[in-house]
Amino acid sequence: MEIVSLANAEHYTWGEVCDGWHLLKSGDLSVIEERVPPGGAEARHYHQHAHQFFYVLSGRATMELPEKTLIIGARQGISVPPQTPHRLLNQDKEDLVFLVMSAPPSHQDRVLVD
Repeated sequence: MEIVSLANAEHYTWGEVCDGWHLLKSGDLSVIEERVPPGGAEARHYHQHAHQFFYVLSGRATMELPEKTLIIGARQGISVPPQTPHRLLNQDKEDLVFLVMSAPPSHQDRVLVD
């Protein structure tokens, strides 16, 4: 066991302008800190098996779900069960920073939705 931080976590980029850091990457659980600048967004998708929990650290996330769109503020979170189409966006003027926890890990489990 060791202390993990953004300084020693595996980093990746997505959507050309967004950052992610793998804080925990195991076979049954993933914890990632992500940064989405203003205007950044992910593609609408769902996960076949992964249950995800998004927890906003700073900024405001817009979460588009099939039946509604929610604004998630700092120190708020949302659970997204498997098979639920969703899309996260940053429509604010400051960076969005959040944690996303997935069980099992979601990177090989993603299905894009039109």
